[in-house]
Amino acid sequence: MGFLVHGSSGPIARFRRRLFPGHNSLARGSDRFEALLLKLVILAALLAIPVAAAVGSANHGRQVAAAATDAAGRHATTAYLLKAAPVRIVDSESVGTDDSATEATWTDSRGARHTGGVFATPGSPAGSPVPIWVDARGELTAAPRTASTAVFDSVLVGLWLWFAVVAALVLLQRVVRLVLDRHRAAAWERAWAVYPRSGSWP
Repeated sequence: MGFLVHGSSGPIARFRRRLFPGHNSLARGSDRFEALLLKLVILAALLAIPVAAAVGSANHGRQVAAAATDAAGRHATTAYLLKAAPVRIVDSESVGTDDSATEATWTDSRGARHTGGVFATPGSPAGSPVPIWVDARGELTAAPRTASTAVFDSVLVGLWLWFAVVAALVLLQRVVRLVLDRHRAAAWERAWAVYPRSGSWP
């Protein structure tokens, strides 16, 4: 692997020459412009890290506040199946294990009784307990967001933002390089067109 770092033709060496073409006496103006753009892309990608972190942190604050609101208006309770949960047949030789909605009953904090469809393990007999979440009115609702969920979502938001910025910068650099490569190829063709042809190499 030493050639990757110390060799004159390895990818790291080629990247170094692209980034610092000023050491090459054959470097063209387009090469120096491309190197400047590459440096700006790297700098912008680095500067985007604290920006993405700040956005993720702000999102974390909102997620924590939303989780607190959810927790204040919801609480866990237990529902009891009014009938056995059906078994879902996948094919003639296997039985599914996905949860299925089954009618159940539960009591809210005020003592009022409610009925509705809850997700239970297929094949659960009638009377089986099923943990559920209900809102202030005793109606079924989703589980509240947790602190760990807020952290995960915030990190994901920050990472996606940084990846999007880097992808846009890389795309810009590739498009500019493609345009420069076409201009350089056209310049080579023009130079070759006017090169004197004497029938033999000098």
